[in-house]
Amino acid sequence: MSTPTGDDFLHGLEIEVETELAMDVADRPGEPGTQPVSEWLMDPAEYERDEIAHRSLLGAVQALEDHPGEPTGTI
Repeated sequence: MSTPTGDDFLHGLEIEVETELAMDVADRPGEPGTQPVSEWLMDPAEYERDEIAHRSLLGAVQALEDHPGEPTGTI
């Protein structure tokens, strides 16, 4: 059994985040107001927050893939 390289890990992570993002978009209900509030599985704002978080994570993974080993910013 071998240890995955950084590139393999990042590529796998990118695929996973893209899948989660696709599920966020597919699971999102129609326009707010088309269903009664009692039928909502989640608040529409939660769907939006999840999508934003996944897009941010995807951007970070892609930046690391494009520029490995470079500092990404300061804390």
